[in-house]
Amino acid sequence: MKHKIRNSIVLGVVLVVILALAVPYIYIHFIEGPPPAKLSLPTTSATKTTTGSSATSVSETLNVATGSIVGYRVSEKLLGQNSTAVGRTSKVWGSIDVSGTTITTATFSVNMASVVSDQSERNAQFNGRIMNVSQYPTAKFTLTSPIKLSSVPQQGVITKHGATGELTMHGVTKPITFNFSIEGTASGLEALAEIPVQFSTWNIANPSIGGFVTTADNGTLEVLLNVTTGAGNSPSSGGASNSGGGGSPVTVPSTTVPGLNLPSN
Repeated sequence: MKHKIRNSIVLGVVLVVILALAVPYIYIHFIEGPPPAKLSLPTTSATKTTTGSSATSVSETLNVATGSIVGYRVSEKLLGQNSTAVGRTSKVWGSIDVSGTTITTATFSVNMASVVSDQSERNAQFNGRIMNVSQYPTAKFTLTSPIKLSSVPQQGVITKHGATGELTMHGVTKPITFNFSIEGTASGLEALAEIPVQFSTWNIANPSIGGFVTTADNGTLEVLLNVTTGAGNSPSSGGASNSGGGGSPVTVPSTTVPGLNLPSN
């Protein structure tokens, strides 16, 4: 009798371990599917990356317009299984000034409360303890050094450059330097950047939730800006996720089943 009880206990423990390993694996690899693809310039696959073409001089202000997207990409582990968390918003506004072939000033802001992923529980964590969007509703980037281009961005031509500025998130402003790509459009240009972010630098809480979800201590800020000679996006109040300003809401591809319930604290 004792042997049967012991064997039953051992079998039960083995089943629990198997389920603990199998459920996250099945959920991530077969149910949730791959994360959204990285942001890209619209014609990246059909254009040639170059250092520039014929130099042309312009002087104008370009405004951040519809089609602009800002978001995060963070590697995470769900009970030991690797996954990628992605959140995005199109509530972005701002402008750049171009003089000759130099970007002299640039600034853009993001409504942080409008950043969404495919998981409501993840969004709640982002809005609350991680980014505290009620207290810090807006993130902002300001260029601090002019960017000298080899030429005015041309349609069908992608050029790569470096930028130096100040990034304000979570109430903290820090200097950053990063690389970006631009391409000319019929009404302005589009810029693409992937900016590494160390959470502690901006006093951002690590997204990990106990032993349930763990992440690295850093992530990537993904930026795709469409700037035009038109009026552009209007500033956002930075309040509720559906408040005015910026472009239309971004839809991050969702899972095919209801999301996992994450602990609230």
